[in-house]
Amino acid sequence: MAAAAPGALGALQACRARWVAAGCAPLGPGWRLSGPLTGPRLGSATWVRGWAPAAGRATLRRGYSSEVKTEDELRVRYLEEENRGIVVLGINRAHAKNSFSKNLVKTLSKAVDALKSDKKVRTVIVRSEVPGIFCAGADLKERARMNPSEVGPFVSKIRAVINEVASSAKMGLVETKLAIIPGGGGTQRLPRTIGTSLAKELIFSARVLDGQEAKAVGLISHVLEQNAEGDAAYRKALDLAREFLPQGPVAMRVAKLAINQGMEVDLITGLAIEEACYAQTIPTKDRLEGLLAFKEKRSPRYRGE
Repeated sequence: MAAAAPGALGALQACRARWVAAGCAPLGPGWRLSGPLTGPRLGSATWVRGWAPAAGRATLRRGYSSEVKTEDELRVRYLEEENRGIVVLGINRAHAKNSFSKNLVKTLSKAVDALKSDKKVRTVIVRSEVPGIFCAGADLKERARMNPSEVGPFVSKIRAVINEVASSAKMGLVETKLAIIPGGGGTQRLPRTIGTSLAKELIFSARVLDGQEAKAVGLISHVLEQNAEGDAAYRKALDLAREFLPQGPVAMRVAKLAINQGMEVDLITGLAIEEACYAQTIPTKDRLEGLLAFKEKRSPRYRGE
């Protein structure tokens, strides 16, 4: 997993795609972030891959094939040229500091489901379209209007949409200040990342960390100086995404599976999981292509088959 500050990023994966998040905070809906994380906003363009048409078209910055504005809260961009295979999800809920509402979670879920079934998508970057903040956690104003039966399913959906992300911005699990506990997997993922003792300390104190502190405890992997455009995190995320693109899609997917599942079990079981995942790569056309490309001293052309 990689991350950065003051422009930040993290890595997450889902199904066939590798995921990279620029300017995100890990864990649950209680994380609070701030800092100049995003660059200039791009203009609108056409909806693609089954989405409803947007109103009007605009010329996009070089390297973008299209932009999808999902109810103005989520922008989906399919990159082209040397970045083909990378998709950018831009969260754009400025009036609420990009906090997770029911509608945003539903929109993200729909977008992620669509990307999961698209074999052409290799890497997904999640970033903020709102200068100065990535995500303020859950929309507490909306949650205050929910009845108890609505809150649980809402938190569960947040957990399903965002798995692991990281940021250079200020971050903290501050739910105990609100007389609740971290949701969206916060009490489970944090101790698995930084250890039980430190996780308790941060959750019990509702302490907010800066980028250097977050890196010191192992929440993020990289700390970056922000650039003049305010998109240092996004640029780093894009660099990482480009590193992922040439690799075999099937191998990437099962490697993710082996790592994620292996971390939840003992070493002996983890090795068995690895062996089972390795076996899935043997009968693939990509493996044969990799061997042939090595023999012919050329770059492989993987198809995810």
